[in-house]
Amino acid sequence: MSSDKLKIGIAGLGYWGPNLLRNLLGFHDIPIFAYDTDKNQVKKIKNLFPQAVYVNSFSELLSEVNGVVIATPVNTHYKLAAEALSNGKDVFVEKPLTISSKEAQRLVELAEQKKQVLMVGHTFLYNPAVRKIHEYIENGEIGDIYYITMTRINLGIHRKDVDVVWDLGVHDLTILLYWLGAEPLKIFKISGDYVSSKKQEVAFIDMKFPKGIIANIHVSWLAPSKIRNAIIVGSKKMIVYNDTSTNEKVKVYNAGVDIKDPFDYGEFLLTYRTGDILIPKISSEEPLKLEMQHFIDCIRERKTPLTDGREGLKVVKILESISAL
Repeated sequence: MSSDKLKIGIAGLGYWGPNLLRNLLGFHDIPIFAYDTDKNQVKKIKNLFPQAVYVNSFSELLSEVNGVVIATPVNTHYKLAAEALSNGKDVFVEKPLTISSKEAQRLVELAEQKKQVLMVGHTFLYNPAVRKIHEYIENGEIGDIYYITMTRINLGIHRKDVDVVWDLGVHDLTILLYWLGAEPLKIFKISGDYVSSKKQEVAFIDMKFPKGIIANIHVSWLAPSKIRNAIIVGSKKMIVYNDTSTNEKVKVYNAGVDIKDPFDYGEFLLTYRTGDILIPKISSEEPLKLEMQHFIDCIRERKTPLTDGREGLKVVKILESISAL
């Protein structure tokens, strides 16, 4: 599809929508159309981004574009995405794909039936730092993975449509699935709802993966500071990922424990390695820009996205399993 034919629309200009709109407007050869039900919000966003064309309804948006980006509350994802797919539009849906696996399954089937692109906004899989760590894991540089621990905490924002696991936890869950290339065999959870009795604001999730790998995710809307980090411990090396760092997002530690042959009485001698620390150069490109570029490429080239509908369905199923605990 040539650039003069491609037009992209975005539905939802609330919390996250403006960030997506800003990145879409960076593709100057593609007309961008925008819509939100909140007229006051539209006025505000129109002042910030007058380059977009603002329309009055979702149906009008669909009539103008080839592909649509949906950044509305989760409980509206299915209805809007289904309408777009049924009208022959390629669709990008912010995470999580839907509020239930049944809805996600229907969208996957509809996209395949209509031969349309269905992509999910698992943004961190387009993060250069996350991809660099995936590279280290894939090439065996850190050896066999023992365990991964991940922390994603801050004060707020308390969302009304989903709890903290579906909001923050979905990021770390998608990263884990990407890094390990496998789904968890067992899941355990401890969580609490201290401010609101309706939505859990803090959760500790433990998971066991194939090959004996264990992982822990800690997410919270009730913390005094913003922390976004992960520790990956392998048999050869260890990695610390700090997403809030400006210049040192990834540190690779040549550290670990080696076992020497047994000596007297069958005992083993443990030696601890603390070698060099490597800080690789990480691209500073914004993950959202890379994500939107991937969506556009998938539309033009008619290819399956890295984070396609089936990936989104897999994540929603695991989120449901966690919520049931």
